[in-house]
Amino acid sequence: MINKFLPSAAEAVADVFDGATVMISGFGEAGSPVELIHALVDQGARNLTVVSNNAGSGHVGLAALIENRQVRKIICSFPRTTISVVFPELFRKGEIELELVPQGTLAERIRAGGAGIPAFYTPTTVNTPLAKEKETRTFKGRDYVMEEAIKADFALVKCHAADRYGNLVYNKTARNFGPIMCMAAETTIVQARKLVEPGELDPECVVTPGIFVKHVVKISNPMDESKLVAEERRYPWKE
Repeated sequence: MINKFLPSAAEAVADVFDGATVMISGFGEAGSPVELIHALVDQGARNLTVVSNNAGSGHVGLAALIENRQVRKIICSFPRTTISVVFPELFRKGEIELELVPQGTLAERIRAGGAGIPAFYTPTTVNTPLAKEKETRTFKGRDYVMEEAIKADFALVKCHAADRYGNLVYNKTARNFGPIMCMAAETTIVQARKLVEPGELDPECVVTPGIFVKHVVKISNPMDESKLVAEERRYPWKE
């Protein structure tokens, strides 16, 4: 009998290895898998390449993973925001690599990876530094830059509810990156607020089919990342 539920976040991320490429969903509180990221901090895998919309906030979640020197490179759209402090400091010191990708292009590169499309053309970065050393072609009089698909060894994703087959439904903006990251990773690890039995999810509402999911762990009361940042909390927690 298929059962993808695991008892803890620690067990869910146990197989993440040094040098892995890890996609981390987000787009706000709805999609940020804080508990899975903290479990990865505790697990200790290093030299990671992280694919995410941003580079974390404060000193928790993704920022904590970066601050713990576990991330070698990040591929993202917003490396610096008003509440990002860890990444900018390490980047200025040359201690972390950055591949900057426009948000729509990032989403499409991930989607392409999951769909088996090796590359595509977009006009977004034409005549900008982001097009440097990339192939450019002209279609119907307009220039386009070729962007390669992104795939990952692991994806850490947050959803609203999951059944034991791994079928997922999301909350609000968690749908922006969660579903495409599930498709583009070899191993998808999901934290869900609610676990249900097969048949309890309306099939018309299932966004990610279980075929794309490896492990699911229940986090019924996920942490509020913005609250932790406002309280200036740090992970690992300090007394």
